[in-house]
Amino acid sequence: MKHLPKHLQPRWRYLAVKLEAWPDARFDRGDFQRELWYAAQNLYGDAGSAAADLTVLSFSFADGEGETVVRAYRGEEGRARAALACVTEVNGDPVGVRVAGISGTVRACEERYLGRGAGTLEERDVVFEDESRPAVVRRLGTDVRGSGGFVGATQLDFE
Repeated sequence: MKHLPKHLQPRWRYLAVKLEAWPDARFDRGDFQRELWYAAQNLYGDAGSAAADLTVLSFSFADGEGETVVRAYRGEEGRARAALACVTEVNGDPVGVRVAGISGTVRACEERYLGRGAGTLEERDVVFEDESRPAVVRRLGTDVRGSGGFVGATQLDFE
């Protein structure tokens, strides 16, 4: 089967979604996908929910916090946001849903809004264990190269 020409391929938008629930809440991608479909169907009906074609792509949830990427057709971002706002519980557990941002590619969506990108790394020498050592400085901590590999350190370790 041949691929469609580029001008006939569907255009997608990707919504970065943050999830928050009680720490003992347990649900997976399929549970969230089902609730999202039900919310879209109840809000827009069968034809409207099919037009938005909301699909959960990547999903992670543990200890009451999670994030996911939801795919929707271009031009249907407003409907996708509204359907996500209607998701109030999954598997009987109350859940808070927040759209962090919208992007044109999955990679950009994850890097900009979900913090899954490479991020900005700064390499410099730091004094650790009374020696000057090379280190990679990240947003939340510093990885110092030791004799057996990297050692994770915080700002308090350098003072």
